[in-house]
Amino acid sequence: MQSHFADNRQIEVEQAHLNAQSSYSKTDTFVPQSPLSASELTHFHSHFQDCMEMYAEQEQVIDYLDAHQNWFSHCAHPMKVEPIGQNAYAVVIGQFGAFGYEVEPKVGLELLPQQDGIYRIQTVPVPNYEAPGYDVDFQASQAFVEVPAGEYFQESEHKGLPLPKAVTRVEWNLDLSVAIRFPKFIHKLPHSLIQSTGDRILRQVVRQVSRRLTHKVQEDFHTSLGLPMPKKSKRH
Repeated sequence: MQSHFADNRQIEVEQAHLNAQSSYSKTDTFVPQSPLSASELTHFHSHFQDCMEMYAEQEQVIDYLDAHQNWFSHCAHPMKVEPIGQNAYAVVIGQFGAFGYEVEPKVGLELLPQQDGIYRIQTVPVPNYEAPGYDVDFQASQAFVEVPAGEYFQESEHKGLPLPKAVTRVEWNLDLSVAIRFPKFIHKLPHSLIQSTGDRILRQVVRQVSRRLTHKVQEDFHTSLGLPMPKKSKRH
């Protein structure tokens, strides 16, 4: 599968380790087993936070996000998205990896209804699917901060454009944990190298997905309301 994450397939590491990789046995292939044993897994965990800005009042933003059936699938493209429930989707993130080992993770994400002004997204099982050698735990939350437009824009920023009544900042936090059962040849590498490379891939994947998804959601939202697109924020 050709993917947006093709650049992640070979992460730059010390040349000596890359050269050593070619000497590993080609017969040492990865055969998934089940269930995953904690002793066989390598764990990666990261926390991320960012925000996206919407040129509209909070109520309009909430109404839009509530109707995720209308925007999530096409805004997530080129990731493959399949509904698996009223508020849940199976998402194929893309193909990525390092050291000649690649995975194409599929994860179930449930977009929970708003509660006390907070939206949460969590992992759920994908029906009739068993992840081949990995496990993903995705726990995200989104909150809203509405700012009057007069307090938000400098006079020169919006010259010649209609001024929205307010700007709503959608601030999100993500705790992401990934556990992978690597084939034996990967464990011939130093653990510190495996850990640092995995952490770096995780950051790259989240950064690329979040930037693309943020832009598409902003574009879809503002186009549907006939509003100008926000400039890249200097207020993060």
